[in-house]
Amino acid sequence: QVQLVESGGGLVQPGGSLRLSCAASGSTFSLNAMGWYRQAPGKQRELVARINNAGGITNYADSVKGRFTISRDNAKNTLYLQMNSLKPEDTAVYYCNALNLIYGWGRGTQVTVSS
Repeated sequence: QVQLVESGGGLVQPGGSLRLSCAASGSTFSLNAMGWYRQAPGKQRELVARINNAGGITNYADSVKGRFTISRDNAKNTLYLQMNSLKPEDTAVYYCNALNLIYGWGRGTQVTVSS
């Protein structure tokens, strides 16, 4: 059973940066395309960035394109999300999961963008 543990969130001012990490246990991480999702209060969880299993193909939601970068290190079973030029509307709990959602959800990491 793969477990996902997100970290790296926090409080940051508008225009600031954060780097999120997602550590996955188990041996199937490198086999699966992965994504970063977020859920803001009162809203549905949305996919904001995705990456194929080898790490060479990425795709972003329009709302974060040009500001966020997803990457992965399969040797370390870790997924990353570099977030730059953060805006208040990026405030949410951020989660990682496989694109086919075969893993259980972790607890997520809170990102708050506020002055």
